[in-house]
Amino acid sequence: MERTLIYTADNSIVSMPVSRFLKQKGFSSQNLVQLKKDPSAVLANGIPCFMNHILQPGDTLTLHIRENHSSEKIPPVNLPLNIVYEDADLMVINKPAGMPIHPSMNNYYNSLANALAYYFEQQNCPFIFRCINRLDRDTSGLTIVAKHYVSAGILSAMIANKATSGITREYLAIAKGSVRPLEGTITAPLGRKEGSIIERTVDFENGESAVTHYRVLDEKNGHSLVSLILETGRTHQIRIHMKHLGYPLIGDYLYNPDMERIQRQALHAWKLIFRHPITGEILSFTAPLPKDMAMVAGDTPWSIS
Repeated sequence: MERTLIYTADNSIVSMPVSRFLKQKGFSSQNLVQLKKDPSAVLANGIPCFMNHILQPGDTLTLHIRENHSSEKIPPVNLPLNIVYEDADLMVINKPAGMPIHPSMNNYYNSLANALAYYFEQQNCPFIFRCINRLDRDTSGLTIVAKHYVSAGILSAMIANKATSGITREYLAIAKGSVRPLEGTITAPLGRKEGSIIERTVDFENGESAVTHYRVLDEKNGHSLVSLILETGRTHQIRIHMKHLGYPLIGDYLYNPDMERIQRQALHAWKLIFRHPITGEILSFTAPLPKDMAMVAGDTPWSIS
């Protein structure tokens, strides 16, 4: 994977080191370390330079991002891949339910990483798998994949600092019953459930802060369609918070094994809004409600507004 970035130091800025200029663009300290490893990666006005080189107003800074190897232990597999968006820096993919993000002992050939390894192998392009907002295996919907270490660093920082970065992740979930109140905020810290390496639970003493904003969109067939926006991104956060509220998601084998209407947790990452890590452009994407969740509504479709 090769990517060239060109920045022009604005005439209104003060003179500053290259390192400071790049940090203002969102580059992490690790990104700077990686760039330093390649003597020809950073050029000021076409001449290789160090991170302490002083940029002057009007100077041109060119970065060559090069990655010549691929992720190890991710065998390429020809799997369906629903690419919603792709450019030189990132991809947005609509992941189906039942597909894990990473290979594991029981799903070594059936993950999103396997599918992407095959996709890039067909282009003879080295690729290191970096998924930014990981979804559970049985949660469907939109996920971001960075195509190089700089976009990965900036996007990861955005995910970690949602309150200031402006990134929005909105999910749709189905719970049995009439969720009340119709909207609100769930603030309940989460931690590991004692005796389990998978399950999480509300833990007001030792848990990590977790905040979820929710709003009921529609009710049909004794079920509620709920919109949820994460302020934090803890493992199983939506699934546990809805159970804590008293309305667990249907089909959730861990927290509410009600499989009458659906065979997996009824949770879909349906909307993503974020600023492009390199261009600064605001990107917005949606993924339609999957068939299995749509069918819970019966003959009249869910109202999503």
